[in-house]
Amino acid sequence: MKVSVIAIGDELLVGQVTDTNSGTIARTIAPAGWQIAGVQVVADNRNEIRNAIDKAFAQAPIVLTTGGLGPTKDDITKGVLTEIFGGNLVENRDVLENVRSIMTARGLEMNALTAGQAIVPSSCSVINNKLGTAPLMWFDSPRGTLVAMPGVPFETAGMFESEVFPRLLDKYHSDKCILHNTFITTGISESALAESLDKWESSLPENLHLAYLPNAGYIRLRLDSTGSDRSATEKITRNACANLIELLGDNLLAIGDLTPAQILLHEAASCGATIATAESCTGGNIAAAITAIPGSSANMLGGIVAYSNDIKVKLLGVSPETLSEKGAVSEETAGQMALGACTATGADLAMATSGIAGPDGGTPLKPVGTVCIAVAYKGKVRTTTMHFPGNRARIVQRAVNQALILAASTIKEQKKTLKFGK
Repeated sequence: MKVSVIAIGDELLVGQVTDTNSGTIARTIAPAGWQIAGVQVVADNRNEIRNAIDKAFAQAPIVLTTGGLGPTKDDITKGVLTEIFGGNLVENRDVLENVRSIMTARGLEMNALTAGQAIVPSSCSVINNKLGTAPLMWFDSPRGTLVAMPGVPFETAGMFESEVFPRLLDKYHSDKCILHNTFITTGISESALAESLDKWESSLPENLHLAYLPNAGYIRLRLDSTGSDRSATEKITRNACANLIELLGDNLLAIGDLTPAQILLHEAASCGATIATAESCTGGNIAAAITAIPGSSANMLGGIVAYSNDIKVKLLGVSPETLSEKGAVSEETAGQMALGACTATGADLAMATSGIAGPDGGTPLKPVGTVCIAVAYKGKVRTTTMHFPGNRARIVQRAVNQALILAASTIKEQKKTLKFGK
């Protein structure tokens, strides 16, 4: 099933706000085999919104709009939808009570503008917003279904996953079997990976498709399977997955659509390892990536952001001689930082980063993008120096991912050594 998305709002077109809702919708519908037919970003303008809706229905029978449902004068989407689907703008008592209860829970008084959120087209079915004051509106017509949702990302994500998509699945049910399998690879470029899989990929049945999804420091491979017979489709997919796993060999880090932090936590949980971080150039982003995952407290003990050399010495026990002779951005310093984090927290494993994220601070020997990463695990230290391209944010993100991947690989390799007695 195909879905067309329209993101509405002047703020999106001037770069004040980035549209993340389209990506959220795409990720939510993909496991069901649904696809985004197109995404449009339009201004708060009647003609533009109308034209976008016409174009969207030409692409797909399901249209999802985000934004333009607020109580201010520039939020005109409800009026446009009334013109398109008929009826009048009326007050919905259920919505009004929902808005009132939300405002009360927030300790705020409901003014006339907020109460105006309860004014909706009479031609729609309302879905009360559990996360905000703007209701969701469902319209059915000969052209298909349109669902208008708020633009606030966490509201859209929560309500689409819990309310909107389940209803769409009920209405547009299909017996078609669609399977997705994801494989996380590392230590190989996209071109080299594609070359190594070319013969196997060319031999895949027509109902199987492999997608390459590069990320900062790793590549996701997604194998999509479709068919009318679930049992037969599952059998073909199992065989293809087994062959792919064998071909990937040591480049396969994990199976499943997981982030590097999730992969590390999975590996740590499998052997009861505890984790700590010692960060300089990544500024706590490794720890943030880990602690963003529910249940991470079972393995994550803590982290130290040691940005200055003094803190590296005082809190992590880095040798002043090492800093003087090798520099803050060195594998020796990163290694001592990782060991120091293990000592300070009692963790089994610690990651450390020290680098030059830019835009200033680079030298001919250590240009911007140079990042030294260390992993200390049960007293042994593993270090590497990476040279990342991109701006400051991109360099930091790649360093975060690489540190997490190196840590996960270290645990994985240690388990393999113990298993085979090597």
